Amino acid sequence: MFSLTSLAQQYSIKGVVKDQNNQPIAFCNVTLTEVENNTSVSGTTTNDDGSFLIENLKSTDFLLKISFLGFESYQDSIRLNKDLSITVILKEQTQNLEGVTIIAKRPTVKRLADRLVFNVENSTLSNGNVLDVLKNTPGVLVFDGAITVKNSAPTVYINDRKVHLSPTEIQQLLEGSSASNIKSIEVITNPPAKYEAQGGSVLNIVMSKSLLPGYNGSVFGTYKQGEKYPKYSVGTSHFFKSEKVDTYFNYNFSPRKDYRHNSESINFIENNQKTSGWETDFKRSRASSNHTFNSNIDFKVNKNNTLGLSTNILVSPRENTTTDVASVTEVFNSVNTLDSIFKTNNHINDQLTNLAFTLDYTHQFKKEGEQLSLSGHHTNYDYSSNQLVNTDYFFADRTTLIRNNKFQTVSDQKIVLYTGQVDYELPMSETSLFEMGAKFSSIDSESQLIQFNYENGQPIIDINNSDTFLYDELNYAGYASYSKDWDTWSIKGGVRTEYTDRTGNSLSMTEVNKASYFKVFPSFYISHAFNENNTLYFNYNKRIYRPGYSELNPFKYYLNDNTYSSGNPDLLPEIDDVLTLGYTFNKKYTFEAYYRYEKDPSLEITFQDNTENILKIINTNIDSNISYGLDFTTYTKVLNNWNLSVYTSLFYTEGQFIAEESNNAVLVKDKWSVYGQIINTFSFLKDKSLTADVSYLYISPIVNGPSDYSSRHGLDITLKKTLWKEKGSLSIGVTDIFNTQNFTQTNRYLNQDLFLKSRLENRLVFVGFNYKFGNTRLQTNEKTIDVEERDRLNNKSN
Repeated sequence: MFSLTSLAQQYSIKGVVKDQNNQPIAFCNVTLTEVENNTSVSGTTTNDDGSFLIENLKSTDFLLKISFLGFESYQDSIRLNKDLSITVILKEQTQNLEGVTIIAKRPTVKRLADRLVFNVENSTLSNGNVLDVLKNTPGVLVFDGAITVKNSAPTVYINDRKVHLSPTEIQQLLEGSSASNIKSIEVITNPPAKYEAQGGSVLNIVMSKSLLPGYNGSVFGTYKQGEKYPKYSVGTSHFFKSEKVDTYFNYNFSPRKDYRHNSESINFIENNQKTSGWETDFKRSRASSNHTFNSNIDFKVNKNNTLGLSTNILVSPRENTTTDVASVTEVFNSVNTLDSIFKTNNHINDQLTNLAFTLDYTHQFKKEGEQLSLSGHHTNYDYSSNQLVNTDYFFADRTTLIRNNKFQTVSDQKIVLYTGQVDYELPMSETSLFEMGAKFSSIDSESQLIQFNYENGQPIIDINNSDTFLYDELNYAGYASYSKDWDTWSIKGGVRTEYTDRTGNSLSMTEVNKASYFKVFPSFYISHAFNENNTLYFNYNKRIYRPGYSELNPFKYYLNDNTYSSGNPDLLPEIDDVLTLGYTFNKKYTFEAYYRYEKDPSLEITFQDNTENILKIINTNIDSNISYGLDFTTYTKVLNNWNLSVYTSLFYTEGQFIAEESNNAVLVKDKWSVYGQIINTFSFLKDKSLTADVSYLYISPIVNGPSDYSSRHGLDITLKKTLWKEKGSLSIGVTDIFNTQNFTQTNRYLNQDLFLKSRLENRLVFVGFNYKFGNTRLQTNEKTIDVEERDRLNNKSN
């Protein structure tokens, strides 16, 4: 009985942490490690009076560590056989304080075999939002409402969990999320077998983890003023950690209005002669009011088993999601004499509900690092749109009405998605790791389109332009990979296999399209470190781009009387092969040569029908694309208060495509292009709490399929001030100061002659704030839904 009583005895450690002036230090990190097995068993932070308490401890040997920024860390060995009360005095760092500040405040870049890691924890960048961090990440461009890596949109992950929102919504989410909990940004230009084969590069945002219990939260907001309309974003996030449960909640509300002004010129051609032409002035105003809610709850069953529930909810109410388009088209004859004009007004009401839920289970085996993860996911997606189009046709005098045409379209798309996934990790040794896993997904989509023509003011259903499209897809995937590190060499290899079975059924056209395919996606990485400063690396990767569900719908959706868009049920998946050879010099400067071959890339191409004088926006495969180039990146300190980030690329693009309105002729377009971004970050004041970012971006003329795009460039300036011991921050700035990021698009070949000038609200004046409360030294368990197929949902909020 005495022995059992001794084993059941629980002890505690309480204490007070003070500085050398006998003043209490709040929010110190206090951790306790069991000496016998070198595992962390508990942790806390000191209260406002410097006190802390750790309870329910067994009798054994512990290592107590106490730390706080600006003070020397304290540690002591403790043999615990009774309740303990201590007082700890932390010494200020005096001789090496400046050096410590530099280490804590300056981001670093590290090159691994398969990725670039941009470490930003406790840096000046962590005082802003996540989008600010991406703007400063080497190899990442953020401009024109898009995030790009290697000339294409990356897939964004958070803690290896994919963010499944449209590009615009991703930017709003990242802009409304504090960067204080970010550990690093991983730029994976050629993702390994563990990641989905779908898509190109991956941006993985790694959040910090902490043993410390408690609560923190933040409120944030941004106001932007464009050429015509304001844009708002406000939100709040909350994190609570206890011994068993971690919870994270984030809500963001982003009412905004966007304006676009385009000019379009079309020459219709027959037998190499112009027969007529259009000059169109196009103005679009779009209002939206998105509500996003993300949450995650982790429950620690015991030290080896964890359950997690994640939700991702997006709601765009119909009453606040509208688009109004007004266009005036002048029609000219073959000798450029005005023949007539037509004026079109298009009013659209949209509604979107996107509900996603994921249940995770993780089991840690006794062997350190060995892990089994199970995941199940469900998405319910519902998008509807109501469009009313009214067109008046006039003679050349602009006042005499020829006729009026009015039609209405009501469309709806519902998607139900289920997935299941299993992943297993096994360390073969301290320097090698084996990974394997499998995934199954099932997609059921129903799209309905009903068109009404108006006669004598009454809507009459147009059977010939109404349809229901059913789409089902099953996908089976499996992967295995192995990695090994030596003193100077690292390798990683893997293979992923995927089998896809899909069926599309157009009820009105009685057209059923079935397709199935099996693909193998190998990946290989090797790197050699000549010394701690210089590394040579090579990697190869095969990827796939599956068409979106709506891109397979063959039915026509009329935007106005003379323009329609249509999907293609025969679209093939795009397969890419990518090879990269890189060299990192002096840890700071990276040169990277790459070659990419794209087989059957799909594009949305605008063709002009010279017989019917209409525009067709068609999803189609082009034969192939080839691109290769040389990239240069660096993130380096110029002076103590000046950091410089540079990303440049010189590249060649060659694309083959089929001219569907020109007797299916096969054409080739190619061009050498260059883009570059330079970001200067300056810090001011003794505590470096005031920073200024000066960023310049240049993109030369480029080609994409049959289109030539003009050059563009822009200058951004941002000032940011941290307040109240870094609990708050205020930022103000201007993007595209000289309004030079607008561009032109030209399709000019054979019997096609189309010119478009796009003018967006690129120049924005903005003000932002962020305030953190609670124990701000806690880190979150934030993560998002991991389902590949949700990227292909037809989110028309763009």
